[in-house]
Amino acid sequence: MAEISGASPLPPTSATTRPVAAPPDVALRLLQSLDGLLVAGETARAEVLALREQAQQFQLLLRLTLDNGRQTQLQASSAKPLEPGSALLVTALSDTRLQALVQGRVAPQLPLNSLDLQQLPVGTQIQARVDSSLALPPNGAGPASYRLVVTLLDSPLAGRQLSLDSTQPLSPGSLLSARVEGSQSLALVPLAVRLDQLEVNHQLGSQLSRQGSLDALLGALTGLRGSALPDGLRGAIERLLGSLPDAGQLSTAKGLAQALANSGALLESRLLGGQAETLNGDLKANLLRLIGQLLPNVPGAQPTAAGVANSQASLAQALPALLREALGQQQRQATNFPLASRLASELAEEGDLESLLKLAAAAIARLQTHQLSSLAQTQVTPEGNLLTTWQFEIPVRDQQQMVPLQFRVQSEESADKSKEKPGDTLWRVDLAFDLDPLGPLQVQAQLLRGSLSSQFWAERADTARLIRSELDYLRERLKASGLEVGELACAQGSPPRGPRTALEHRWVDVKA
Repeated sequence: MAEISGASPLPPTSATTRPVAAPPDVALRLLQSLDGLLVAGETARAEVLALREQAQQFQLLLRLTLDNGRQTQLQASSAKPLEPGSALLVTALSDTRLQALVQGRVAPQLPLNSLDLQQLPVGTQIQARVDSSLALPPNGAGPASYRLVVTLLDSPLAGRQLSLDSTQPLSPGSLLSARVEGSQSLALVPLAVRLDQLEVNHQLGSQLSRQGSLDALLGALTGLRGSALPDGLRGAIERLLGSLPDAGQLSTAKGLAQALANSGALLESRLLGGQAETLNGDLKANLLRLIGQLLPNVPGAQPTAAGVANSQASLAQALPALLREALGQQQRQATNFPLASRLASELAEEGDLESLLKLAAAAIARLQTHQLSSLAQTQVTPEGNLLTTWQFEIPVRDQQQMVPLQFRVQSEESADKSKEKPGDTLWRVDLAFDLDPLGPLQVQAQLLRGSLSSQFWAERADTARLIRSELDYLRERLKASGLEVGELACAQGSPPRGPRTALEHRWVDVKA
């Protein structure tokens, strides 16, 4: 535990840097899209938090403040240096370019001696860099203590210094992660916990780049039915296709629960719980069995951890290696719902076993993308509530076509358990699917204290009209199920893109 100190600030121990001359007008190229924060011609205030020279360019970390008070961090590059602490007036030229007018320096601020729990609620995790550390005089027989000054690297207070008293010595320049326990206290988060979270976030980009839509694989497998194939491979294909639910099964609560349990999202937890005998209908397990049967029939294919998992016993043995594969690359990708389709039609049209193996591996990566997205989106909200996310994708048999149905289920529990009453947990459900002849559809619903409200989005105008005409019937069916029904509405188009998931990031070099 680290206590936030109210003592006077200590000077940073890092070496003094030479002054950087600030040009009056600078063109900036953003390293990520503005994503609607500013449109061309709009202006906002910004502050330079850090500067790093690299390859005859200068990389900047900016804190952008919009007119409504919202703050966010942006990374940008510039041909000219801008001194940390510089105040800017930026104008958007496009989604990736800004014109910055230097307005001087931001007035220096003393280190904080308490936290605003409105900005950083209890339970929020923060990252910081240690600027200075000084051992305090001994206080009787108590443990040694140290006075630290740290700079916050994320959260709405990014760039501000904080004065701490800690029983742990930390060297200047080191990074720490902590959880807010109160306005005057932080709890240091063990490194192992932080590494797990960073690995999940970094792996999202890697899995997303490998994944492919499930319907491409299932369409190719359906076309192979009746072909001359080895018995083991034919059996694996039949098991996979036969385990897929149909639309009628999803119309009952029991059938839907079984389909979600067999979506592959819970494979690892079921294996760890010794439930290998329940995996006959699991989508991910059946994909792994398929890969295990394909490998011996593809010349030159190298066995992988996924490839040897063609039985219940080998699945359990392969689990540690599968998890290492799922967390092996250090990349970061923000998550969105629904996960976009990624067609591999050229592979599906080839129809050979090597292409089929690639499609199966892409399907595994897609399921793992959903699993990692669930972990990355499980977090503490700005209000201090615990948001837990489960994201699934289930291919559903509908007559002669396979329709991938994407689910996202979120529960939001109040941070104050003492005041929470039964039913106070807020549940949100998102659905996305593309069903002929209706076209792409998305459904957003939320349930609180027995009251349900829902919004439908249809990309086709005739589908939107059809749904609107059926909303009264849906309302009556929901009331007959014992629910209190709030607003039911349907709009044409797709849901507006809200704030991106707050995946933590670390700038290029926090020690620069």
